[in-house]
Amino acid sequence: MNRLGEVETKLAWVREALAQSGAEVCRLRGTDGFAWATAGGSSTVLLTAETGVAEVVVRPGEAFVLTDRIEAARLEAEELGGGELAGVLPVRAVPWGDGRAWEAAARGEATRVLSDRPGPGEAALPATLQARKRTMLPAELGRFRRVGRLAAEAVTEVLLAATPEMTELALAGAASAALRRRGLEDALALVAGERRLPLYRHPTAQDEPLGRVAMLVVCARGYGLVASLTRFVSFGHLSPELRAAHAEVSAAEAAVLAASVPGARLSELYHVLADAYRDLGHPAAISQHHQGGVAGYLAREAIATPDSPMTLAEGSVLAWNPSVRGAKIEDTIAMTGDGLEVLTLDPDWPHAPVNGLERPLVLERLDR
Repeated sequence: MNRLGEVETKLAWVREALAQSGAEVCRLRGTDGFAWATAGGSSTVLLTAETGVAEVVVRPGEAFVLTDRIEAARLEAEELGGGELAGVLPVRAVPWGDGRAWEAAARGEATRVLSDRPGPGEAALPATLQARKRTMLPAELGRFRRVGRLAAEAVTEVLLAATPEMTELALAGAASAALRRRGLEDALALVAGERRLPLYRHPTAQDEPLGRVAMLVVCARGYGLVASLTRFVSFGHLSPELRAAHAEVSAAEAAVLAASVPGARLSELYHVLADAYRDLGHPAAISQHHQGGVAGYLAREAIATPDSPMTLAEGSVLAWNPSVRGAKIEDTIAMTGDGLEVLTLDPDWPHAPVNGLERPLVLERLDR
């Protein structure tokens, strides 16, 4: 399926949702929804914003990209295939800053509106359409493979060059630069050195040296898809305590990956992890960090909780991140017809098979 065919397929799904819900128009405002509907286009300018400088508007008889006159030419040339999608998703531009003109172009006379970021009087997308967004087509999975590989290569590069004297801020900056050089956006870069590693699950980088061990977490976005991975470096041999902790998170991950099969519900997998932690002697770990879930056009499209309704299917992409004090494991892993496929695997990073799947080890830098 080429890009045009993918977009046509997704527009047909949106129109099916309109017909089933009785709505007259669907507005995809989110940066994730825009990337999904355009097969990898980006409406992002401000990286921290959930919505971008354009939206995709779909009606039963037409669809278009709505933006302002500042952005129209660039979007068409650089994000929408240089006219490749013009036949199914033409660009319509309104004057910059004219909110009334924007709303009039998007809504028209419609009174029943669906949206991925609903405004007043608008309804959320139906569950069936959300499920389709969270299940990758083969072309999407191909793009995800590229994003995952490049993200993993960037992390390997910066941790091979890291030193104990480097600050957490410097390592985070190096990771961001390595991702950018590969054409990826650094949606997240967390770093914890020796002192902070046992203290926090979400360690935003600080101005202090790494010390003898460090963790780097990245969420890398490309084509709108977000690949997440966590890696550890030890300057010298890893301590017995940390080696044991990493073995424990590997065992917890192995349990949830074995249960991650088509038809499994995220709520069931949450309890698989809870049981694994209990068996490992860490019953409180399930409540000390979210455990991950399904990835896609968001770092987590859905997170596993005791009442998560989502059911996995072939084409789901997983991003589990079990953790205990001082250790964590995380990769982006696709559910394919041939089983699980690690998308964020760099062959140059040390790894070992666990239940037939290559899993990352701690990089022990004995040169330091």
